[in-house]
Amino acid sequence: MTSPSRIAAIDLGSNSFRLEIGWVDQGRLRRSEYLKESVRLGNGLDRDRNLTEEAMLRGWACLARFGERLAGFNRQQIRAVATQTLREARNRDAFLGPARKILGFPIDVISGVEEARLIYQGVSRFLPQSDERRFVVDIGGRSTELVIGQGFAPEALASFRVGNVSWSMKFFPGGVFTRQGFATASIAAQAVLDEALNTYGRAHWDVAFGSSGTVGAVADILAAEGFAAGVVRRDGLRWLCDRMLRAQSADRLKLNGLKDDRKAVLAYLGTL
Repeated sequence: MTSPSRIAAIDLGSNSFRLEIGWVDQGRLRRSEYLKESVRLGNGLDRDRNLTEEAMLRGWACLARFGERLAGFNRQQIRAVATQTLREARNRDAFLGPARKILGFPIDVISGVEEARLIYQGVSRFLPQSDERRFVVDIGGRSTELVIGQGFAPEALASFRVGNVSWSMKFFPGGVFTRQGFATASIAAQAVLDEALNTYGRAHWDVAFGSSGTVGAVADILAAEGFAAGVVRRDGLRWLCDRMLRAQSADRLKLNGLKDDRKAVLAYLGTL
């Protein structure tokens, strides 16, 4: 009998870097270790779309810690991908060159469509098999991916340059929540996502799933505050917006289940 093969996946996201280690046993993926660090790479893009030195240092430090956990792995066992922030960054090579050496493995900057495909593949393998048409939404720091698929097969894939970090920095500077900020952010988000309605409108799918940390964080908060567990609905988002407006700023926002690193970026959900 052959021993299960170890594999590892690394996601260099705009909010967080993640490392997941597991093994494939008789065709099934089993997780053995999961690490997540709030690197906030997306916050480090300046007006010229260059990564600041501080942001790069945070990323390199995280990858050094990940690299220590990957001792003994070979190149074929690891996939490391970077998403929207490094798609945008004009000086991404200045970050990626040292990053690859520090990690000890290649890092691929993938397209938005490829990111959407990988998201759907991951979600579809954690859900029961069904003939239902599934709509998957992944809200990241600087991009939002939308996918419609059935079974393991994605049928429509898209990535939009709108995310919780970029929207929060642009419309809620300093973590200040205002009605004008929400109104302006909502109009801007609708302008970006308007073209998605023809493909991803409610008539085209049976059930919707949120796959990102942002959606999970909101679901946890709403559940802790008495809403249905594991579900995000419009009434819950309206309630959350009202609480943010009452608090007026991220540092004054107090909610059950809310982590400090999520306070400033929650506002994006309220604009959708």
